Amino acid sequence: MAQVPQTLDALAVRTWCGLALRALGRAREEIDAINVYPVADGDTGTNLYLTVESAATAVEAVFAGYGTGAGEPTLADAARAMAHGALIGARGNSGTILAQLLRGMAQVLAGGEAGDASHCDGAGLRLALRHAADSARRAVAHPVEGTVLTVASAAADAAAAVGTAEDDCGAIARAAYEGAGLELERTPDRLAVLRRAGVVDAGGRGLVTVLGALVEACTGEAVNDTPRARETAAGAAGAHARAAAGSDGGNCADGPGDGPAYEVIYLLEAGDEAVTRLRARLDTLGDSLVVVGGDGLWNVHVHVDDAGAAVEAGVEAGRPYRIRITHFAAGDVHTGGERPPRERAQRAVVAVVPGEGLAGLYGEAGATTVLARPGEPPASGELVQALRRAHAREVVLLPNDAELRHTAAAAAEQARTEGIRVALIPTRSAVQGIAALAVHEPGRRFDEDVVQMTSAAGATRYAEVIVAERQSWTSAGICQAGDVLGLIDGDVAVIGPDLTATAETLLDRMLRAGGELVTLVVGDEAPESVATHLESHVRESYLAVDTLVYRGGRQGAPLLIGVE
Repeated sequence: MAQVPQTLDALAVRTWCGLALRALGRAREEIDAINVYPVADGDTGTNLYLTVESAATAVEAVFAGYGTGAGEPTLADAARAMAHGALIGARGNSGTILAQLLRGMAQVLAGGEAGDASHCDGAGLRLALRHAADSARRAVAHPVEGTVLTVASAAADAAAAVGTAEDDCGAIARAAYEGAGLELERTPDRLAVLRRAGVVDAGGRGLVTVLGALVEACTGEAVNDTPRARETAAGAAGAHARAAAGSDGGNCADGPGDGPAYEVIYLLEAGDEAVTRLRARLDTLGDSLVVVGGDGLWNVHVHVDDAGAAVEAGVEAGRPYRIRITHFAAGDVHTGGERPPRERAQRAVVAVVPGEGLAGLYGEAGATTVLARPGEPPASGELVQALRRAHAREVVLLPNDAELRHTAAAAAEQARTEGIRVALIPTRSAVQGIAALAVHEPGRRFDEDVVQMTSAAGATRYAEVIVAERQSWTSAGICQAGDVLGLIDGDVAVIGPDLTATAETLLDRMLRAGGELVTLVVGDEAPESVATHLESHVRESYLAVDTLVYRGGRQGAPLLIGVE
């Protein structure tokens, strides 16, 4: 039987954004480590992650907007949302160029050139990749070979070389990914600063990761997105390279790190003619100039010595907003508003919590909280805002969810560029966060405090009791919709018909390995009697174990359990 050609539709765009975000989360630190051009500020991976996160959030909002029974978004809807989200969330040189690449693809996917309104075929994807590479190159004032622009062009060339008989998005995406990967290996041969550092271009590395996610979205098969030969020494070479080289996978002329002092980024509402004049003006003020967008909304990025002049040029062109000015030497970021008049505290704790009850508990302990509603995990931007809101020189970040590790790491990295010292403790549950917060002492040295909090969190086993929504296979067997599941450290350990009985069995399993303190966080969905029953059970069966009970409110899981 002939195989049906793989196509790209709205759901595939959504899947692509999600896969790209997760892949960049895994590769973020590695990409940051090889970031030596045009400014060695070690943030390309973080900037790409934040840009794709904004794109993915915009696409999810489009799907949520349709709601149940209201149809589905079209390919054009999803593509435009992806492009708009990337545009307004673009960070750094690399993120701005990636936003233009996604916009270039969206112009083809949403413009009817890629096929019908519901999906794009292989020929359409081939055209979209070419338009993306060309439009990104036009957006850069002075393109340089050996950067992400070269990698994007190679991807488009490889896609074009696939025979027209291959009218299959999977084949086109794979060819583009492989062509980009081969060109990535050659970037040190094209750019001296990369060759001296012994690394490939960081922005190009990020683009290869995004294209790998596109392959998986089209085919369902994950690619082997491992660092290539030249990148294996990146960790050791990174620090030396930043000291010796002049980052962000960009586009300015090759040279040592004695360039402009400031990075200026802002969104701009302006017409095409005004933006043409703005490009010319900014080109005289600095380098690494990238202006992307269209239809009245633009993202402007430039490196300059006179940050005020760059902003004034934007004011002359239209209405600039979300202005960000970063001093490369100091890592100091201004956002266009007045600085808070109050003195910064020395240390604070920021924690993600799953319910209003825990938010109150953490707040009473002095933590700044971010509420994670069921099915609505916070984005890195929310975490960055919370880190700023804590208004402290040193901040301990408790994500309290294994799925938030990449988001929290990106937020911490962004806050560090703003001069905040952030320590991320990889707590996987709110009960681990409670244990960490219990030993927090602001008067201790920061490193000592972080070690003690990390030790307390690591010594706490965590569990949760939930109700299955559908039949499925689990590590404890098959469950039916309505069954009560007890999870220990994220894995299903108990399946039962009754919440209280299942919770008791779960707790017994945890206490077999020992324990001194049981923490119960009871949600609104749990029976009123469950806490009293479990307290009595622990008191009667485990004489040396204490129990603490907290009300979690609407926290998603009816019951959270911690054993220290």
